[in-house]
Amino acid sequence: MSGNGGNSQDNNRVSTGLPGLDDVLDGLRIGDNVVWRVSDLDDYRRFVTPFIESAASAGRRIIYLRFGQHPPLVPANTNIHTENVDALDGFEAFTGRVWRLIEEHGRGAFYVCDCLSDLLNAWATDAMVGNFFRVVCPFLFELDTVAWFALYPDRHSRTTLDRIRQTTQVMVDVHRLEDDVQVQPIKAWCRQSPTMFLPHRERDGRFLPVSDSSDATRLQAGLEVAQLHRQPLLDYWDRLFMQVTSAMQDDDQDQAAAIHERVLNVLISRDSRILDLARNYLNLEDLLAIRARMIGSGYIGGKAAGMLIARSILLTNQPAIWQESLEPHDSRYLGSDAYYAFLVHNGLWPAIMRQRAPEGYFSEAATLRQGLLEGEFPPEIRSELERLLDHYGQYPILVRSSSLQEDGFGNAFAGKYDSVFVINQGAPEHRLDALEHAIRQVYASTMSEDALVYRKQRGLDQREEPMALLIQRVNGRFHGRYYLPDAAGVGVSRNTFAWDTDMDPAAGMVRLVMGLGTRAVDRIEGDHACVMALDYPRRQPFRNQDESYKFSQHLLDVLDLREGELATRPLSQLTQEVSDLPLSHLGEIDQPASRRARELNLPTPVWRLTFAPLVRNGLFVDRLSSLLKTLEAGYNHPVDVEFTLHLNSAGEPAFNLVQCRPLATIGETTAVAIPEEIPAQNLLFRTQGHFMGGNINLGIQRVIRVDASVYRQLSVSQRYDVANLVGELVRMDKGKTMLIGPGRWGTSSPELGVPVRFADIAGVAVLVEVAEMDGDMVPDLSYGSHFFQDLVEAGIAYAALFPNGRNSVYQPDRLPGTNTHRQGSSPEAAIQSFDLRENPLQLTGDVISQDLACYYPV
Repeated sequence: MSGNGGNSQDNNRVSTGLPGLDDVLDGLRIGDNVVWRVSDLDDYRRFVTPFIESAASAGRRIIYLRFGQHPPLVPANTNIHTENVDALDGFEAFTGRVWRLIEEHGRGAFYVCDCLSDLLNAWATDAMVGNFFRVVCPFLFELDTVAWFALYPDRHSRTTLDRIRQTTQVMVDVHRLEDDVQVQPIKAWCRQSPTMFLPHRERDGRFLPVSDSSDATRLQAGLEVAQLHRQPLLDYWDRLFMQVTSAMQDDDQDQAAAIHERVLNVLISRDSRILDLARNYLNLEDLLAIRARMIGSGYIGGKAAGMLIARSILLTNQPAIWQESLEPHDSRYLGSDAYYAFLVHNGLWPAIMRQRAPEGYFSEAATLRQGLLEGEFPPEIRSELERLLDHYGQYPILVRSSSLQEDGFGNAFAGKYDSVFVINQGAPEHRLDALEHAIRQVYASTMSEDALVYRKQRGLDQREEPMALLIQRVNGRFHGRYYLPDAAGVGVSRNTFAWDTDMDPAAGMVRLVMGLGTRAVDRIEGDHACVMALDYPRRQPFRNQDESYKFSQHLLDVLDLREGELATRPLSQLTQEVSDLPLSHLGEIDQPASRRARELNLPTPVWRLTFAPLVRNGLFVDRLSSLLKTLEAGYNHPVDVEFTLHLNSAGEPAFNLVQCRPLATIGETTAVAIPEEIPAQNLLFRTQGHFMGGNINLGIQRVIRVDASVYRQLSVSQRYDVANLVGELVRMDKGKTMLIGPGRWGTSSPELGVPVRFADIAGVAVLVEVAEMDGDMVPDLSYGSHFFQDLVEAGIAYAALFPNGRNSVYQPDRLPGTNTHRQGSSPEAAIQSFDLRENPLQLTGDVISQDLACYYPV
């Protein structure tokens, strides 16, 4: 029953291998994708065999794409090349692999594919099967191939079936009712006949149309009766959660355990340690609640998972405290599959494939980023976003990245992806536009250079990293034209920057601000957050009250509803414009400054955000300490949390837990011995405190130093040139490197330090900030900031040197040839590089004694 693989009169025609079927379809065409909708895979197999025989006899290259769990469709045969592709690696990995295979086999290849419905077992979501087909079908068409696919129509939603039908060139239904089998073409692109789309029965090699309508009706009625008790055409994802409900109602422990494991692996994470936490702290009811708040399907991402697991740890282990002190949340989740749907909908898959290639990893990113910024959302996603805005009303919302790998053990991605505030004011259509723009911005941030470098350095550049989103109502209050929380902070359960020998690193630390938490997370230029060691919250690293006031927070981040933007406003301005700020619970009146202000007819009183009243209240420190200890015990690992505070009239705080992730640590080694006496001529620097990373024991083979005496003479543009030159030097790998520079590394303000990007210095071993240039440039550790997270995750030790302070020695002239470097006031002259491979420096730090020394061993 085989036919010719081609037609001598028309090289564009191809045979199905069955002449009678060729007559019905008017043959196949080069470029055809053929989808067989069957109820029994043997019906597909029956048509595949003659097609392969015909194609082989015509000398065609035949590739069998093997990915299903069903028995092979094609026996081992020297004429057929089998490509095994594992769908369990995820949508992107699978689709990318198939794309590359199609590229490799090139033009004119013929393909036979396993049943598409088997992909549901790997992905648990119907929409992605449709997206896979929408990606590969046009590519196969473009390369003049012929490809065959099968699917079970009753396992897919109407939306997916419609999209596959719209995309393919040929679609054929095979209806089977016991021994009665009918073949009915549903679509045959660019061909038709008066009876083509009728059902056909095979008789002696011919396919005859069922011309009697009553005959066709009887078959259809029989099929409908057979399907009467099957589930409606729902997405596999919806049916999966129907099984969750059923397991809860039936009280079947085995069934519940199996479906619990299944859902965790397709909704929460692939990280084994995160999954262990989820098994313990997210039950079936929790998973149903997540689904109810979710747009699309797929993973909710690491940030969302971490927040939910942390909340459950607190409510499970300390319900008496946290049922009262932990604010409820109404977060929403845009699933990771929506990201892929966005790519496919906007025709960006070819761009993704170019960017994923080693040669295009960086060079293609800008083009893809622009495509992400300009894309449109699929209609089904857009309608869900409209409903989301109905839920939040006109409260400001925050669109936060929550990628698959984010906030996992060892991969925080701190600051690598964007989070975007949506002011959420104005007409509904304007609010929807703003929300969509925010989502596109987060999607586009996956292609930022910092994110790309971060992934590549950790070997994640070829791993699936879809972007899910955590969408949250901004916790806070309306204050006239402004909206802001009472306070916000970053807490860490291990204090590796204990500046006092009495402090216990296990007690933890907090970085606290008034207003939005952006100033707690990011390095603040020209301002300061309040940093407290939780075992000594009143012990600050300042010499007197004036210094405490000077290095307090003077600027607040707020949402300006009138201007429709995230804004920074001076505290002094806000105290005049807003009458109901909780200043009495967070700050103190600076009496001398207030007297001077009165004398000058300036507004009074003058407030200083010391957070002393919050500490005196007692509840804040006790509860935060309890929160951090409980989460560290639950994670069995130090943690890093972000939170906001909502204060009642008595100043008592309720916590809104925004984020929780494993704290990145450089590594706690055993205590190291620092020589009791280091000859002065051998000592580069030594400091008591002001370093981080626990115990440090490093051999330094290269030092790159920015000379403050030259740097101070440079213009702003020349200082950026210095930053670029430092990056170039760092990338010239010459062993373990220490960077020494004035003020703050990574600042965005060149007057405060060297404005390098983290991507430029990610390869160094040690970063040293020096207070130089007459105090204009002062180190700022910004513990809890994204820059800090970068240092810790990259294993970069940090030290701050104050040459004029107590317990600090800095002797840059101990570097060999310091005075022989280029003179002048150029960017090149500001940079000194020292190759120490023949005589390395030793950097030794003892976290117990808080002693750090860098010296040449005797």
